[in-house]
Amino acid sequence: MTRPAGFLLYSRPGCTLCEEMLLELAALPGAELHPVEVRDVDDEPEARRRYGHKIPVLLFAGELVCHGRLDAEEVRKALAVHGPPV
Repeated sequence: MTRPAGFLLYSRPGCTLCEEMLLELAALPGAELHPVEVRDVDDEPEARRRYGHKIPVLLFAGELVCHGRLDAEEVRKALAVHGPPV
């Protein structure tokens, strides 16, 4: 059985924008069907270099969806490309 595509949210402890993005993502139809992993951007040197000043950063199936604020349209597009979870 194939594992469903999931979201990855790069965050930092105490990041209000990150918490808001997570709540808004959970409220989007279809998004709740996919797992969400939250990682501290400072725990991964490459992620810190790449996304450190852009958090929150949201990826889906390994591809950048949005950063700073949730872009609901971009989330919908990502969900449409990868289809429903298996």
